[in-house]
Amino acid sequence: MYAVPVFSPADTIAVLATAPVRAAVGVVRLSGPRARQCARAILTLPRDLEPRRATVTRAARRREAPAGEEGPGPAARAIDRVVATFFPAPQSYTGEDVVEISAHGSVALLREILLSAIDAGARLAEPGEFTLRAFLNGRMDLVQAEAVADLVDAVTPLQARVAFDQLEGTLTRAIAALDGELFDLTARLEASVDFPDEGFHFIEAGDAARVARRVIGGIDALLATAARGRLVREGRQIAILGRPNVGKSSLFNWLVGADRAIVSSRPGTTRDMLTEAIDLDGIRLGLVDTAGIRSSEDEVEREAVSRGRRAAAVADLVLLVLDRSRPLDETDRALLRETAGAARIVVINKTDLAPAWSTESPDGLARIVEAGRAAAVSLKTGAGLEELRSAMRAALEAGDIPRDGPVVANARHEALLRAAREPMARALANLEAGGEQASEELVLADLSAARRCLEEVTGRRTSEDVLKRIFERFCVGK
Repeated sequence: MYAVPVFSPADTIAVLATAPVRAAVGVVRLSGPRARQCARAILTLPRDLEPRRATVTRAARRREAPAGEEGPGPAARAIDRVVATFFPAPQSYTGEDVVEISAHGSVALLREILLSAIDAGARLAEPGEFTLRAFLNGRMDLVQAEAVADLVDAVTPLQARVAFDQLEGTLTRAIAALDGELFDLTARLEASVDFPDEGFHFIEAGDAARVARRVIGGIDALLATAARGRLVREGRQIAILGRPNVGKSSLFNWLVGADRAIVSSRPGTTRDMLTEAIDLDGIRLGLVDTAGIRSSEDEVEREAVSRGRRAAAVADLVLLVLDRSRPLDETDRALLRETAGAARIVVINKTDLAPAWSTESPDGLARIVEAGRAAAVSLKTGAGLEELRSAMRAALEAGDIPRDGPVVANARHEALLRAAREPMARALANLEAGGEQASEELVLADLSAARRCLEEVTGRRTSEDVLKRIFERFCVGK
């Protein structure tokens, strides 16, 4: 069942649906029972908007005529020449009457149009309220509603593709198929419980066990996509670590694809952390270039070094850069020890110069290289950099995402699927152990628990707190 709405659906709401920045075009969107009337009040059309037809007109800010001034009713001041489109319920984004007013992208003009809509009786929309109304009106389920936010937030093509597949219903259909099998099995078992004296069962224990195994297999197939799906959706943090002048900033610039970090032979050039978002084969990576690790009497540099170590401690992957043209010192060895338990790639840089040490040295580097957790590169010539990129992909476990197939990319979905699997496993164990003597009541209780979890994924059974938490992270225009 649906939860109590977080916002009142009886209101007509209005919002600037595009970003509040200077642009060629901006859109003010209205939705609700009085959307058409509010639009009529701020447009200079002599008639109502026709459904699904873009109409060129003017938006005006109406004001009451000053006291003592003659004239019929409120005066109006034209704001802008606009294109207005009316989408009648239920065939609209929200399932309600919707009007979209496209104007020139001046923030000041758009604000005037929005204020005019509010003067005409609309209310400023809350974050996510348009999509919440679409969910409550059955235009999309909760999985698809969450995909809307993911699609807006996507910064890589792969993120956008995964979100769009979810919006198109790939995951919804997979979960609906599992729930449909559980519904059918539950109905048959309940019939057997309701007619215990008839001397027959509506489903044999062996058939029920086969259905349970099939559902568990479907859940497991979805969960198998979760690690890669969440990697694409959430991205990862990478910290570049090393002592001064080993090539950290050069590596940062190569990964970013631009000269973001200052590269200098002078130690201590990087005094604070530089951050940048990059796209590694569709995975959004937050890249951090840290200050060179060394002892210093400079208070600012000591703080920069401390911040760099903290960034490395919480990063999903550490790129520890070593300079092969200079002997390893105690700082290098300390960093090798500090990061030994972390997800790490040792980047052995400056291979274009004469080596000052060998990976066969007694610092554990031979084992690191043999395990495939090292990459020998020259950031000057470019040698080995593609191999480093491949090593990063392997360390992040960045496998392939199936096209047009269901992918679990949301932590909420993954947790609920795991929660659904537990009672399904109990039900299967009961059916396999008990055979014809298996307790149908116990099996039914477990099937009901599994169905509740699946219904929570799609929003058929969701609390108001969950809805509020999901929709409050949306941008206001959605």
